[in-house]
Amino acid sequence: MVKIGIIGSGKWGENHLRDLSKISSCHLVALADIDESKRELASKHNIRFFQNYKEMLPFVDAVTIVVPTTLHHQVAKECLLQGKHIFVEKPLCFEYREVQELMELAQEKKAILSVGYVLRFNPLINRMKELLSEIGEIHYISGRYIHSTVPPRKDSGVIFNLGVHLIDFLNTLLEPSPQNIYARNSHLISKQNEDSSVITIDYGKFSAHLEVSCCHPLKKRDMWIIGSKEKLYLDFLDQVIERHPLVVQEDKTEKKETFRDPQVGKNQPLLEELKYFVHLCNKKNMGEEVHSNLSAENILTTKMCLLAIKSAQNHEICKIE
Repeated sequence: MVKIGIIGSGKWGENHLRDLSKISSCHLVALADIDESKRELASKHNIRFFQNYKEMLPFVDAVTIVVPTTLHHQVAKECLLQGKHIFVEKPLCFEYREVQELMELAQEKKAILSVGYVLRFNPLINRMKELLSEIGEIHYISGRYIHSTVPPRKDSGVIFNLGVHLIDFLNTLLEPSPQNIYARNSHLISKQNEDSSVITIDYGKFSAHLEVSCCHPLKKRDMWIIGSKEKLYLDFLDQVIERHPLVVQEDKTEKKETFRDPQVGKNQPLLEELKYFVHLCNKKNMGEEVHSNLSAENILTTKMCLLAIKSAQNHEICKIE
C-alpha cells in the first residue's frame, strides 16, 4: 500500500487531506507546511507533521503538491530526484521548458507524474466521448469558467487558473487538433495578471470560444457544444448534460423535446482523481507497467495557455505547432 504525504495545506490542500483520508488503498502518513500552526491539522488526522517537506520525503512513496504554482517546479523536481511519485495541482508550471524537464525526470526515475486537471474526472467527460458521434458535425463550442466568490489568485491570471480547465477538457475530448489561438485579456485589477479573458481556439472546421473571469457575478462552469443534429449543454458543477435535438436547415427546422441525459452519474471529481493516482502508484510499486495518458501532464494544454497569453499581449493570432 502506497504511503502518501501532502505538501501544502491551504484550502485545496485541506481538500486533499480530506479525500486521501477516505481512500483505503493508500496510507496517508504526513503533512508538510511552512506554517507551524498546521501541526494541529496533522494531529487531528493522526499523521506526522513537517515544516520542511524535504524532511518528510524519506517516510513516503508519493506526495501530492498543493503549493503556489510558482513553487511547483522547485518542489516537484526535488521530489522526483528522491524517486517519489508526484501529483501536482494544475497548472504544472508556467514555463514550457520546466514542464518538459519534469516529464523527462519522471521518466528517468520511473516515477508517476500526475497533474490535477479535475475536469478529466468529471462524469461528463466519458459520456461526452460517446455522444460526440451522435450530434453530427460540430458548428461551434462555447464555454465559461467564471466567478467572483474569492479574491483573485496572486500567482497567476485567469488563463492558467481557470481557462486551463476548459482547454484541457477540450484537448481530452476532441480528436481534431487545435490549429490557432487568439485571446483578449483585461487587467483592471492587476497589471501583472489578467482578471478576464475571452479565448478563441480554431479547430479548422469549427471553433471554441471560452470566457474566463474572476470578476463575474455568477459562478458557472459550463459549456455548449452545438452540433448539426443536437445541441448539448454541459453543467460541470451540477454534473448534468442537457440534450437539445434540433436540426436547423435553410427551409425548415426539426425540433424534439429537450431532455437530461439519463446516463450521466454523479461523483466527487477530486476524490476520483486522487483514487486514480493512488491506483497508479500501487501498480507501479508492485512492479507493473503503467500506461495512461492521464498520468502525465498534457504538454499541449500548457503550450496553449502560454500562447493565449502571448496572443493577448501582442494582439495576434498564434499558431499552435
